[in-house]
Amino acid sequence: MGINGPSLYNAFGDKRTLFVQALERYANRSMRSLIQHLERDHQPADRIRKFLGTLIDKSLADPDHRGCLIVNSALEVAPDDAEIKHLIASYLGEIEAFFRRSLDRGRADGVISATIDAPDAARLLLGVGLSIRVAARFRPERALLEGMVRPVLRLLDPPVQRKPAVKRRSRPVIANA
Repeated sequence: MGINGPSLYNAFGDKRTLFVQALERYANRSMRSLIQHLERDHQPADRIRKFLGTLIDKSLADPDHRGCLIVNSALEVAPDDAEIKHLIASYLGEIEAFFRRSLDRGRADGVISATIDAPDAARLLLGVGLSIRVAARFRPERALLEGMVRPVLRLLDPPVQRKPAVKRRSRPVIANA
């Protein structure tokens, strides 16, 4: 950018303030824009599938395997900084809320089983998303990442429509005389 350290801090404040602004920009450009797009243009179960698929694609497209700024910050910075910890928790809470809205909508529409506990499933999906980003840093393999996602996506399968049992008429038993 052609800006030296003092000029950078004059423009943005100290390192920590710059870092918080970078986190917010990252959240807006990655997580929030993706969620807005998915909620606007896709059905509930597809929103979740596409969100997790996008995480896999972004993870594999990163040639240096740097990972996600939010996840990395959760692991490295948040434990030592209460404000950053709160900020990271709020970003992750937005993702969990997105999963919850998608699950609730899908359940209401009858395309996701009503037997699924939406709050727990949303937390599970958040955990899988975080796991994708962490695993991709040390083993960026599509088969591994998709294998992590496949079992949890089975929760999104439409409810099984059971056909009513057909009652068969019993035939009278004719005794041989």
